[in-house]
Amino acid sequence: MRSLFAALALLSLGVPAMAQSPSSVPNAAPWDQPFLPPAPDWDGASRALLRDASDPWVTAFEADAAHDFSPTYADTRAWFDRVDAASDLIRIEQFGVSPEGRPIYAVIASKDGAAFDPVKPVLLAQAGIHPGEIDGKDAGMMLLRDIAFYGKDDLLDRANLILIPILSVDGHERASAYSRPNQRGPRIQGWRNTATNQNLNRDYLKLDQPEMRAVRGLILKYRPDLYVDIHVTDGMDYQYDVTYGYNGENGVWSRSPATAAWLDATFKPAMNAALEAQGHIPGELVFGVDDDPRAGLSDGGLGERFSNGWGSAAHVPTILIENHSLKPHEQRVLGTYVFLEQALRLLADHGEGLRAAAAVDSALRPAEIPANFVADDQPTATREFKGIRYEMYDSPASGRQEVRWLGEPDPELWQLPFYGSRPTLTLRRPEAYWVPAHRADVIERLRAHGVQMETLDAPRTVSVEMLRLDDPKLSTRANEGHVPVTVTSVTPERRDWTFQPGSVRVPTDQTLGDVVVLLLEPQSSESLFAWGLFPEVLSRVEYIEGYAIAPLAERMLAADPALKAEFEAKLAAEPEFAANGDARLQWFYERTPFYDDRYRLYPVAREN
Repeated sequence: MRSLFAALALLSLGVPAMAQSPSSVPNAAPWDQPFLPPAPDWDGASRALLRDASDPWVTAFEADAAHDFSPTYADTRAWFDRVDAASDLIRIEQFGVSPEGRPIYAVIASKDGAAFDPVKPVLLAQAGIHPGEIDGKDAGMMLLRDIAFYGKDDLLDRANLILIPILSVDGHERASAYSRPNQRGPRIQGWRNTATNQNLNRDYLKLDQPEMRAVRGLILKYRPDLYVDIHVTDGMDYQYDVTYGYNGENGVWSRSPATAAWLDATFKPAMNAALEAQGHIPGELVFGVDDDPRAGLSDGGLGERFSNGWGSAAHVPTILIENHSLKPHEQRVLGTYVFLEQALRLLADHGEGLRAAAAVDSALRPAEIPANFVADDQPTATREFKGIRYEMYDSPASGRQEVRWLGEPDPELWQLPFYGSRPTLTLRRPEAYWVPAHRADVIERLRAHGVQMETLDAPRTVSVEMLRLDDPKLSTRANEGHVPVTVTSVTPERRDWTFQPGSVRVPTDQTLGDVVVLLLEPQSSESLFAWGLFPEVLSRVEYIEGYAIAPLAERMLAADPALKAEFEAKLAAEPEFAANGDARLQWFYERTPFYDDRYRLYPVAREN
């Protein structure tokens, strides 16, 4: 393995074998990745945003001759501390601590002082949830610098900006030249997952990780009118350099339809025009459905574990940016700068309309909630697409045909099938849920979301609907530190249940009502149960010996003609059951008062 890395280093860096590796020298010659497709020539007008290396407020990205470098966590914070000290418009706010003990902080740009003017809309821009995809940090540093010192403070006249330069601070510091082989720059990149090996962009609903609980707290504190989550893609080559999207785009179904309509009608046309004016090529999010470049595109899934899916369910207007990984870091950073500046201007001019749309969505209380979305089997539309020329070749490595991108814009506008998503489950909205006090961890996750609830200070007996899990299945592999569980059917049981002090009643008549349903219905693929947080209900802790259940079963047959008829019908219909003595005795045991009544009984109750 060592010889492979040495060969790669020699091939890419063109340095003697005794030279230090680029991972040990942050400013070493770039990891050139000659195996990547060539990048089309680009000389956008946004290059005028770059400041000279001699400027006292130049960023590390700009000072680098190749504009292919992003500073460390410590250097980024030191730079922002200097800006904070020199400008009354900028302040730093710590809002969390990482598993490895690093402060997680936001940089706030405002003319309002410590308390925001509630009339002004707020833009929250988040970078580094995947630290290798760090364009937003470098773009945000430039924009905040220009607001503080170079005449763009007018952006704060009618809007406020919050930048999270690095959310996954531990992953950011697991940096090397070998983090993202499919991405062109920066030459030193952070790691996708956290110190606890978690992907934070799968944690928006379950809120496992301290980073995500912290950012949720920041959102609850400042109530941003627009939340922008900045990433870099993987996948195919194409002409677009800045792609972005949101659930409900182009009029498709959304949990926040009024917000999606505003983004379609007001935000997207103006944003695309601003990017194009600066030499960028904006596009909708790109998710290929196959290795064949022309096989089609999908919506990438609508799950609430992702920022855009969560934003739609929580009625927080959310845009997911996916800059194109095969474009140079410089081009991506400058496109992000243009995006953030234009987003501030759009909020200043049209923020009232977005607030009104979000308020309409927040008032929705659908009786039925679609869930568990999967990709459509057939395309729902045809999408125009600006592709890159390519050819197929026989690879001696793979033994099959592979795609070779040629780095040249295809003059032909592709017409690609587009596959949407459809729900496979419809959840009924109850009046409320009851969570028992012994599941304080679940209650704490709900509180972290900002869910409204009533906490009992005395025992209370309530008529509720409990759910018996008919056939739960454990996954054969772990996912994000959990062993997922699926259950396709449940049997409701009406019970009078006494909830102890500390238990909570969670009404669904609230802004986060859809989030509550998706979290607490066990059949929801985004639920806490599905993530494996209720393993205790899958264990049966009492049993009965054959010498005891066999004579008891014989007495039951003699005493209950209806039970006898049911048993004989099962024997006739199921030969495998009839031949299995243990299964036959288990059948009787389940019908005795000795059987564990709480086995597979989901402890969260519905109030209807």
